[in-house]
Amino acid sequence: MKLITNLLIGMTLILFIACGQGQIKTPEKAMAKFEEFKLKEKFIPDEKLFYPGIGDPTQKPILTEKINLVADDFEKLAKRGNATDKDYQNAIKIGLERFAGIYIDSENQERICYYFEELMDIVGLESSDGQLNNFRYGFDGTQKQ
Repeated sequence: MKLITNLLIGMTLILFIACGQGQIKTPEKAMAKFEEFKLKEKFIPDEKLFYPGIGDPTQKPILTEKINLVADDFEKLAKRGNATDKDYQNAIKIGLERFAGIYIDSENQERICYYFEELMDIVGLESSDGQLNNFRYGFDGTQKQ
């Protein structure tokens, strides 16, 4: 009987650990980093990334607003304190959908992906689940052909 009880307790612990693995603990300085991210000027030349800056200045406020909305979405999830990888990946999906219907050249697509990666780094999200690759290159590199 004691063996069965110990097995049940052990299996219950394993189940709880497995279910909680996707949950992301909000880093201590995340809120300040979100604010800093939203305030910084975007789509300006960046030599480290070989990014020449936005070619069409009329797109800059539009794209900046959309990427800042993603930051707001991430911030809301982080404030909840119990967001999962899937919650953030859904925010990425919604954020990328905001760019649909807008012509965005390849350099700006790349820069948008870097902004998403910056937001992912703030919360410690390791994967967009292939969404950024699909946005940039038109296919999900995580899927087997």
